[in-house]
Amino acid sequence: MKIGWRDGVATLLVAAIVVPYIGYLVRGSMPFIQDPRGMAATGLILGLAAAVVVGREAFRGTWGVAAAFFAVASAGVGAVAFIRAEEGALSEGLLAVFMVAIVVAWALAELVRTRLIGSRAGHPAH
Repeated sequence: MKIGWRDGVATLLVAAIVVPYIGYLVRGSMPFIQDPRGMAATGLILGLAAAVVVGREAFRGTWGVAAAFFAVASAGVGAVAFIRAEEGALSEGLLAVFMVAIVVAWALAELVRTRLIGSRAGHPAH
């Protein structure tokens, strides 16, 4: 298991999505995030940055493909949440699905990058 700077930065970026989302759920808004559209935009921008930072190796192999699927799915759901932000309960539900997909994509990508899953011991992930 090798944890590097990329893992730390990606984790901080995902935390910068999840922590404001929790605050948004509790308080209804956060600084710079006043509505579902702002939360979706924050998730899209920081989620894309996390995917870039973690690098392509996290999206290789069987588990990496699963991480890539969740990353792309989360981006799609996030885009729909951004577009339909004014639709009340629908936008809140889309945001919840978006946040879960981001966390699953990050977790899988980190497990692949650190070689906890996706490769035999001593062999790099393909």
